[in-house]
Amino acid sequence: MTDTMGLTHQYSTQVAADLETNLKEQERINGDIAALQQQLAALQHDHSVLVNIQQALGVTQSTKESTPSAETATVPAARQKIKSAPRSKQTARKTTAAQERTTARKSTAKSETKTSQPTLVELIRQHLTEQDEPRSAAEISTALGQAHPQRDIKTKVVRVTLE
Repeated sequence: MTDTMGLTHQYSTQVAADLETNLKEQERINGDIAALQQQLAALQHDHSVLVNIQQALGVTQSTKESTPSAETATVPAARQKIKSAPRSKQTARKTTAAQERTTARKSTAKSETKTSQPTLVELIRQHLTEQDEPRSAAEISTALGQAHPQRDIKTKVVRVTLE
């Protein structure tokens, strides 16, 4: 009887810890999704502004891809977890794959459009290399916002970028 109660307590403790870990991971992913949606909205806005400028100039070049529809802007359903790999390896794989996709998209976007503005990552790296001690995401976003008033730099996006 005592062994059963001890085992039940051990299982309930483990389940509680797993639930807490799950909730933290959900919060992290929700933050990533929110940041990506903000970036997507900014890119869509920039696209519409550029199309308007192009029309005002009378240029009738067609772009490689048409304006993305609302369907492509939706978030895909969650994927099934790989049961054979430990949780930390799954997270590492997902993170690495996501970083590779993001890097590939960024390099494709850079090759298609040459902009004079540095990326947020470049701005953050430059700012941090000029500092003597660590800075919080709020401090970095405030400093970058003051240095680049034409850009809308949000603390949450800086935090996700730093992670």
